Amino acid sequence: MNEQLFLLRDISLSIIFAALSAHIMRLLKQPPILGYVLGGVLLGGNLGIGLVTNIESIELISEIGLIFLLFIIGLEINLKELQKLGRVVFILGIAQLSISALLIALCFSRCGQVGDGRFNLLYLSITMSLSSTLIVVKLLYDKLEIHTVAGQLTIGILVLQDIWAILFLAIQPTLLNPSLMGITRSLFLGTLLLTASFTISRFGLTRIFGAVANTPELVIITASAWCFAVCLAAEFSGLSKEMGALIAGISIATFPYGIDVANKISGIRDFFVTLFFVSLGLKIPQPTWSILMLSFFATTVVIGTRFLSIVPMSCLMKKGIHTGIVTSLNLSQISEFSLVIVAIGIKFGHVSHDIETLVLSSMLMTSIVSSYLIIFNHRLASFFTTAMELLFPRRTKPAHSMANNLQTDHKNLDIVVLGCFREGRAFLDQIARNAPQLIERVLVIDYNPALGSVLESTGFTWRYGDLSNPNALKHLGLENASVVVCPVSDLFLKGTTNMKLFMNLQSMAPNALFILTAEDNDAHDQLIQQGAYKAVIPGQITGMTLFKILEEALIYPNRNLQ
Repeated sequence: MNEQLFLLRDISLSIIFAALSAHIMRLLKQPPILGYVLGGVLLGGNLGIGLVTNIESIELISEIGLIFLLFIIGLEINLKELQKLGRVVFILGIAQLSISALLIALCFSRCGQVGDGRFNLLYLSITMSLSSTLIVVKLLYDKLEIHTVAGQLTIGILVLQDIWAILFLAIQPTLLNPSLMGITRSLFLGTLLLTASFTISRFGLTRIFGAVANTPELVIITASAWCFAVCLAAEFSGLSKEMGALIAGISIATFPYGIDVANKISGIRDFFVTLFFVSLGLKIPQPTWSILMLSFFATTVVIGTRFLSIVPMSCLMKKGIHTGIVTSLNLSQISEFSLVIVAIGIKFGHVSHDIETLVLSSMLMTSIVSSYLIIFNHRLASFFTTAMELLFPRRTKPAHSMANNLQTDHKNLDIVVLGCFREGRAFLDQIARNAPQLIERVLVIDYNPALGSVLESTGFTWRYGDLSNPNALKHLGLENASVVVCPVSDLFLKGTTNMKLFMNLQSMAPNALFILTAEDNDAHDQLIQQGAYKAVIPGQITGMTLFKILEEALIYPNRNLQ
């Protein structure tokens, strides 16, 4: 009875301290995961006040949290999305994983600080090649960059990283006896379990979830039961329970009801994910100078390897330096999945506890650093792009002429459109419908290569250009412009604003009238005062249009009565 009371007390304290620490992280604009770990640190006896010291409680919390965490990660992996990633993302993902792993192994083998574990170097190279889906997706979603080119490349690489991690989990139990037969057996059993899970999910769970869809508690308990059932099947087959939890999640995520299950299970998900990261904080030992220095070294290596593995390949795949740098900055942290892999490795006796400490401390450090790198990703990318253009002009020029030859005569391209987001596409559609004779005069400058073929098929001229880098726009024909239009608001411009564009481009297009986009009346007045021809406020235009539609709707019934 005392043990049960201790367990209940420890779980209660874990949730309370995790909540308090998460609020502190929110105020500091840091990911809540760091708050959960901090809550565990404060509770533990190594660095905190020592309220939780029962090792059995910690291990139980960690085990349950680990299983649910992997189940949730599996729910977020939709294998059908791999078909939509395309060749570019596939090549970039493979290059990032392989090049990063090799460079990380080389760096740590040279520094000689990998400990005594038999597979320490292998685990370091794999775990530090993975980036955090939770942190990246949250920050990109908040910045409205999920659907940009760099955002799509980032998400695609994250999906491939998850697949890489799944394959490693499949062969992880055989590392102590790495025979071809053992590895083949693990892969075969993993494939068999995956196939069986998909089959049962497709023909059995579909009906069950459909029958209980209106009863959220039954959805939660059914999904949890499915998770632990596959875990038991995996353990019976000689695989790890964690691998079973991952397969259980993937088998649900693929089918239409997967999103509904993931939404309804979010409460229990957050509870156990919190406990898992609190348990990690409880285990953190007192930091030493050597651990801090090694973590700083690991952070530098992670950021550097992301840059070296992504940016050159982005240029080779004709996605541009700017896009490559932004993508590498987005992925410059260590994944929570890495902690899962190391925790399982310790249980198998593959690695020493020093590796867990190193990976955890490096994850905390990279999470903090990368949060700011993602927030300022376009500004940093513009700075590095400019620097690389100055250092390697011959290598960077092709990125700005991917779709068209710059020798094309610019004299007739006197209407320049800067950026082509939603309002920009609507603007070009209006030109095509109402004034098609103007199409041959329009030059669209945007950094989305996928947009080029679409615009050119309708007759518009497209050039690759980074709007946040004025030097990249000098040779694109702006000197002949009579009208320059920026239909993108500051909210969606990355690394610049309408005011900065106007101030930088006036000298490039001295004879042009500038039509810009303002967020509010103050921004509108400032642009007009600086000499802009017109400034539009999208919100006001939408409001006026809706009001006119409302007037028509109110009058319409009266017309029917006549």
